[in-house]
Amino acid sequence: MAEKEKDEVIPEETAEKTAEKTSTAKVVELAADKKSKKVAEEATPEAAPEEDENKLPMKWFVIHTYSGHENKVKENITKMVAGSTIGDQFGRLIVPTEEVAEMKKGKKTVTTRKFFPSYILIEMFMSDESWHLVNGIPGVTSFVGTGQKPQPLLKPEVERILGRMVRDKQTVIPEIPFTLGEHIRIKDGPFSDFTGVIDDINAERGKLRVLVSIFGRDTPVELDFLQVENI
Repeated sequence: MAEKEKDEVIPEETAEKTAEKTSTAKVVELAADKKSKKVAEEATPEAAPEEDENKLPMKWFVIHTYSGHENKVKENITKMVAGSTIGDQFGRLIVPTEEVAEMKKGKKTVTTRKFFPSYILIEMFMSDESWHLVNGIPGVTSFVGTGQKPQPLLKPEVERILGRMVRDKQTVIPEIPFTLGEHIRIKDGPFSDFTGVIDDINAERGKLRVLVSIFGRDTPVELDFLQVENI
């Protein structure tokens, strides 16, 4: 009789364990499904942030300013835009510059130079409000365009200007104050104090080929821009 009761208890324990295992398996399965669903949602393109459809379409325009007032005008426009209610109509504001190597008092120096003096590039949505804001800034003479209508820059023009600025930050461009056939004096190197005639100009390398008279014969000598000076 005891053995029979024992036999009846074992199936009950087994059933409980089986039920527990089944329940645990379901929990694991549900967690896995939930995780898989979450990963799938994150990988779906629809989950990526959408672009702001309300952003105003902007174009690049050119502003003419009084000579030497470019940076001041840029500063004033920035302040006016920040304090206005139409800040969303303005983007970037640039004074195009490049770095140039030159000789000053016998030393090589690098200076920043505007390659479009008296002009500023502005990215904006052209409206009556934005036009009046910019045109009312002290130092601004006008927008560049035909008649009274501002003319936006073409995309290749913008890319060329911005590309030149990026390139010039990586490579300093020597100033080229020389022309072919010009007579110069060498002021540095083994041919110092010799005079010669410029036969070739390599702007990319910053080099000149100069014909120097040595023992009565014109001898080509390669020199750096900074090794010579105008006569």
